[in-house]
Amino acid sequence: MPTLGLVAHDSRKEALLRWAKEHRSQLAAWTLCATGTTGTLIERELGLPVKKFLSGPLGGDLQIGAEIAEQRMDWLIFFWDPLAAQPHDPDVKALLRVAVLWNVPVAMSESSADLLLRGLAQGDYQRRVPDHSNYRTRGAQ
Repeated sequence: MPTLGLVAHDSRKEALLRWAKEHRSQLAAWTLCATGTTGTLIERELGLPVKKFLSGPLGGDLQIGAEIAEQRMDWLIFFWDPLAAQPHDPDVKALLRVAVLWNVPVAMSESSADLLLRGLAQGDYQRRVPDHSNYRTRGAQ
């Protein structure tokens, strides 16, 4: 069963909840993971189980990133606020960096989440996991 990570900055939590409610039936087919507050809200509003990590500022973004790096997360929805500075901005950048590094599809708005969900609903998408063995070997020297 594919695993979806859900993250939303405070000012974007309502937008993510609204989006998730609209797509509840599709989301019910996946394993859901989220940072603390976001996960609690989604679990309460949608009645779906959510594996919850710490709140983003307390390290939850990094925990989601670790799931991606360990190949335990298939895609990520991250509604972030482009108008607000975040105290944990380095963690946010690290999360996005690791998602790109491991070729994990990331949606950062309702429109991109809709498109990503449509593509995944077709059922024939197979993510290519990059082979970073050359980098690992080079780093060991």
